[in-house]
Amino acid sequence: MPEKPEPRVGESLGRRIAEHRAKLGWTQQELAERLAISRVAVSHLEAGMSDPGERTVALLASVFKLAPHDFVAGTTYPLARAERLPPVVATHTEVDLQLALLDRDLEWAALVDPELAAVQLEPWSARLAALAASSLDRRESEAIADARQRLRRGLDVRPS
Repeated sequence: MPEKPEPRVGESLGRRIAEHRAKLGWTQQELAERLAISRVAVSHLEAGMSDPGERTVALLASVFKLAPHDFVAGTTYPLARAERLPPVVATHTEVDLQLALLDRDLEWAALVDPELAAVQLEPWSARLAALAASSLDRRESEAIADARQRLRRGLDVRPS
């Protein structure tokens, strides 16, 4: 009688968490801060010592910019719990949104009269300053600093 192949077990959810965290270059502490849990809790999740609840899976999916079901698909996460996950989560921060809007305005400004462009771009200095003052995330702060440089270059295009 031929042997039955053992059923293939999915990837560990903890391993998936660790892989996504590593791709972003985050430490366990940085991920823990985004999830409002302890670094030890992140360590336990990654080591498979505990399974995250639905809230934590939704937050993980959000910070990794994935749909919750896509995040747990093919893993060992219990199907009964996966069925209770929300279909979508927010995957962008206010900083993401504002920087995308700035880039759109900078593209537009490059196509129009420089004086009109300067009027449109001028309020961005205060908006970026407010974002910088409220951001607690190092990477977001760096992205805002880069955006401020792009804005300065966009404002420097003035008529002679």
